Amino acid sequence: MRVVTTAQSPVDRVTLDVQPTPLALLLLGREADPRSERGVECPGDLPSPSDPDLVERARAAKEKLGDKVFVLGHHYQRDEVIQFADVTGDSFKLARDAAARPDAEYIVFCGVHFMAESADILTTDDQKVVLPDLAAGCSMADMATAEQVAECWDALTEAGIAEQVVPVSYMNSSADIKAFTGKHGGTICTSSNAKRALEWAFDQGEKVLFLPDQHLGRNTAVRDMGMSLDDCVVYNPHKPNGGLSVEQLRDAKMILWRGHCSVHGRFSLESVADVRARIPGVNVLVHPECKHEVVASADHVGSTEHIIKTLEAAPAGSKWAIGTELNLVRRLANRFAAEDKEVVFLDKTVCFCSTMNRIDLPHLVWTLESLAEGNLVNRIEVDRETEQFAKLALERMLALP
Repeated sequence: MRVVTTAQSPVDRVTLDVQPTPLALLLLGREADPRSERGVECPGDLPSPSDPDLVERARAAKEKLGDKVFVLGHHYQRDEVIQFADVTGDSFKLARDAAARPDAEYIVFCGVHFMAESADILTTDDQKVVLPDLAAGCSMADMATAEQVAECWDALTEAGIAEQVVPVSYMNSSADIKAFTGKHGGTICTSSNAKRALEWAFDQGEKVLFLPDQHLGRNTAVRDMGMSLDDCVVYNPHKPNGGLSVEQLRDAKMILWRGHCSVHGRFSLESVADVRARIPGVNVLVHPECKHEVVASADHVGSTEHIIKTLEAAPAGSKWAIGTELNLVRRLANRFAAEDKEVVFLDKTVCFCSTMNRIDLPHLVWTLESLAEGNLVNRIEVDRETEQFAKLALERMLALP
């Protein structure tokens, strides 16, 4: 469960001849589902995106707040937002950066919902984590709800293997899923330490339930740990027993949740073949959330931080096709152009993270100005019990060698 503090009265209802379904409203960002990462319309009167004074308004509000505010910017954010970030990074790095600033009263997280939750878990009770747009969720995190995972555990119990299974959840998951993981003896992982997390898990048990990204789980198990594709099965929460037989569950080493990143899932073998044909000598560098066949065909694989460090170390004149979110790729292309490094997006189709892009300059300005006026808006607060077990799972990750 999550508690959200907003600054607006309920949205006025519109009478329709045909009532939209709850799912349709959720996808539109209207109505709320406390078990979901998205679906809450952002409150407040946002400034117009055409306001020429937005940059100056953001600067003035941030200056007025001073040390009371600490702004975090995920790598996938728009440039217009990143310019106001005190630190940038991936989701876990930013959560740790927030925890390292206990004097900051407000943590403004320019990212998505699960990231703000993690920051709330790791910061003090006196600090208030704020998400500029409550509808900034994560499609991957949405693919695993607490109820679905509980049903999965029941299926594993009925198959007689639950005691052998250790859950490992990707950082890109809700606080509820992190809490489930902690309660059942598991750990959290990032895209950079997934191998270490799986090695730890297999020291604790014989099987792993990997949530919620099947691709990171599969790529880590097969590419990094030498397992076979036959060692992996995919649990589909929308099918009875996950669409798997008892025998399949008992034979599997890796039980992968049927989830994926909507951005990284777009890259294909055709994308790789096309860019190699267009740019002779290009290096293909992709995120491990990509499909297994894409990862297998790439020259380099790694997290967002790894991608940045690889390009920093690359020689002048080298050519790179990057398989990750477009805001970051475009920023890297501009940054390294002066060093004669050619950086292009792996796919021809523009591919922003649509929910991450909900955090724009009007939302940031509204948030900072509200806080500067003493109005707490869009607070993300994880309840005590969920926080307790989610923090346990995160601490197990921090203790990994």
